[in-house]
Amino acid sequence: MYTLDRTEIFEQDIRKSRFLAIACPVESEAEAKARLAEISDASASHNCWAWRIGQAYRFSDDGEPSGTAGKPILQAIDGQDLDRTLVVVTRWFGGILLGSGGLMRAYGGTAAACLRAAARTEYVERAALSVSLGFSDLALVKARLSAFAGLVMDDEAFHESGARLSFRVPAEKAEEIGRLIVDLTSGRAEIGN
Repeated sequence: MYTLDRTEIFEQDIRKSRFLAIACPVESEAEAKARLAEISDASASHNCWAWRIGQAYRFSDDGEPSGTAGKPILQAIDGQDLDRTLVVVTRWFGGILLGSGGLMRAYGGTAAACLRAAARTEYVERAALSVSLGFSDLALVKARLSAFAGLVMDDEAFHESGARLSFRVPAEKAEEIGRLIVDLTSGRAEIGN
């Protein structure tokens, strides 16, 4: 399973209609909806889309005949083994009707071409952790955490006696990292999710 590294854009003309695909990584349904609102172009004829986040997925034909746009976009996402991905294909109608088969090929093909060009990485399930610790333990804990591959530091907030670190780690490493922090701080650190 893979996810996108960054937003990718692909554009093509098919029988005088302009198709623009924008594919981006998303972590939640709320983020997918927010990105969809940003990307959709009100001046276009249709803004068709699909997203997959784990087992959850949604798609929309946005006024195109049922099953001709959203589902082919979702099939492009699934066909390339992608997760946590949103694809919006915007169409500006060029005056030539494409028919159901033509629409399915146009939307699915535009989405697939965009996804093929996109930079991707293998998806790793991550667990969110936060740790509150004193200033005396901060440098040592940060140095040891930096040695873990796949750790993503989200936030470092200071308070009167130390700091709260918020980060995500590969899920299978979460328990090991928690034990390491307890050991390094002799139990002084408070660990939460």
